[in-house]
Amino acid sequence: MIVLIGAMALLLLSAATAPAIRRSPLLDSLSLAFGLGGAVCGLVAAVFCLLHPDTAVIDLPWPGLEGRLLLRLDPLAAVFLLPAFLVGGAGFLYGIAYWPATARPDGCAWIRFFYPLALLGVCLLLTGGNGLLFLIGWEVMALAGYFLVVTERHSDESHPAGLIYLTATHTGTLALLAVFALLGSEACLQSLPAAASLPAASTTATAVFLFALCGFGLKAGIVPLHIWLPRAHAAAPSHVSALMSGVMIKTGIYGILRITGLFSGIPSWWGWLILTLGAVSGLLGVLFAICQHDIKRLLAYHSIENIGIILLGIGIALLGQSHGQAAVTVLGLGGALLHVINHGLFKALLFFAAGAMIQATGTRQMAAHGGLLRTMPRTALFFLGGAVAICGLPPLNGFVSEWLVYLGLLRAGLDPDGGLAAGLLAVVALAMIGGLALLCFAKVFGLCFLGAPRPAGGEGGKEAGGTMQGAMALLLAACLWIGLLPVSMLPLLDGAVAAWQGGGEVVGGLAVLAPTGGVSLAALLLVGLLFLLYRTMSRRTGASARRAPTWGCGYVPPLPRARYTPASFTEMIMALFRWLLRSSIEEERPAGLHPVAGRMRIRTPDPVLDLALLPLAAVLARWAGWTRRLVQHGNIGIYLLYTAVALCLLLAVAIRS
Repeated sequence: MIVLIGAMALLLLSAATAPAIRRSPLLDSLSLAFGLGGAVCGLVAAVFCLLHPDTAVIDLPWPGLEGRLLLRLDPLAAVFLLPAFLVGGAGFLYGIAYWPATARPDGCAWIRFFYPLALLGVCLLLTGGNGLLFLIGWEVMALAGYFLVVTERHSDESHPAGLIYLTATHTGTLALLAVFALLGSEACLQSLPAAASLPAASTTATAVFLFALCGFGLKAGIVPLHIWLPRAHAAAPSHVSALMSGVMIKTGIYGILRITGLFSGIPSWWGWLILTLGAVSGLLGVLFAICQHDIKRLLAYHSIENIGIILLGIGIALLGQSHGQAAVTVLGLGGALLHVINHGLFKALLFFAAGAMIQATGTRQMAAHGGLLRTMPRTALFFLGGAVAICGLPPLNGFVSEWLVYLGLLRAGLDPDGGLAAGLLAVVALAMIGGLALLCFAKVFGLCFLGAPRPAGGEGGKEAGGTMQGAMALLLAACLWIGLLPVSMLPLLDGAVAAWQGGGEVVGGLAVLAPTGGVSLAALLLVGLLFLLYRTMSRRTGASARRAPTWGCGYVPPLPRARYTPASFTEMIMALFRWLLRSSIEEERPAGLHPVAGRMRIRTPDPVLDLALLPLAAVLARWAGWTRRLVQHGNIGIYLLYTAVALCLLLAVAIRS
């Protein structure tokens, strides 16, 4: 615990020295060193807690309050701290070349101040032992996240995205205030109840669960509470997007697990509700990702998809707890927790690679990319690794966590009582999510890296800087480690599962319920096969006398603008789900003997924000303007009449009381 406190102190020092980096290169290096040191210390603390699954506590009196300064590090919190510090440390490293202090001193100082504060807030809320400390960490993270979203203040989209983010996160905070109010002053000021110590069969427990689901669901981006996520992730700098997607939204998952873990005798409908929300979030997230032309918005919608996969694991774990199926609970929760770690790693890797592409080409539009494999081969390799992982394919880590969720769902379907048989429908949903994700990333990699360069400058794109490549290599190595040697990770999750269940031994253990020897062997064979294929192709290419384009029967290759676009690549899927996606097509066809260039634009609105909330807000704004004009006439006599009426009403209330 002392090491974790040191990590938090170093993060605070990193933020404190950031405003002065514009005047001194030494302070710039010092701020960066503090940030990296804090990330390393936090990573050491999280790994030590997982290796020695015990609870470390710091409990001090809080002067001026009838409460305690209680910090608690248990294995459940350590699972979430592990990707937080790994992604946060990689983000510090990535930002050296992506947002250098020499070229952009003002923006660099801004990010260097709020980036460690956001990480500090995450650490504080994950280890907060009572409601007050949890909410303080929540607000530090939320406000720092807002200022990071609006880093590029000259951009037209940053301020609307920041405003929507701030509105959503504080709406969630109001729901969390209701949660801790219902749990009582003891939970707010002293200590949260022990795991599995509260009865779930009460109206208060139901209200706590629903408020927690709304408050934490807004942060996690559960459909239909995801309204802030696509815009905020697209507007923020790429390493900030990686922190938000890989770390900050997972605090919502942590909150759901922490609150549900307080109750015993969990009713079945809790699990069915979360399982349904997971399937809906996963399917809608990947469908809307397929329709995106902006690479960062596409990755943002894939965050919603992966939150859905995590919720599938949590939902089946809750159902296993309700029906007394211990193996189902362990597999579902273990898969969800491992996917929390895995998603943090490969999604940060994808955002880092996307940031390198945007820096090289100057645009986020995939239609303007192309042929980047020739000029950015290492970035292409890193992006391909992240794409394979997010699609749940071996030999990378996404396959392992999704495999655990599959095992939990299939184990539930074999329930002898038949009460969980409907959970097999979630297997179909998870398979559809994986297939659609594969389609989406085949589109992204094909359009951005393969083929000929596009007008945006595929030929002029330069490889990412050394520190950017180092950060991506670190995350890809972690993804490979978990994918090739999952046996090294599964035992570390048993302590987190036991902490959620209220202590005791985990029945069987993840390594027993899901033996991974075959997975590792198959992954290693696949890596060896790919390496042999690469060596064979390299020798064959090197032995050729000369390289020339394939004869095209006299046809001239098409111009770059005549090649596939993101919309044409996925036209069939968009047509199949047009009733749901509500995509609009703006088309200007060439006409006449001497036509000018035609134009076609496809726009897919967000169903909740663009089709429901923003039109409703416009109606309310018009109604408020009409009411203001009705009440405020500019006549002083009318205002005096309002004052007299208000005084009479107050006197009447006072007399009655």
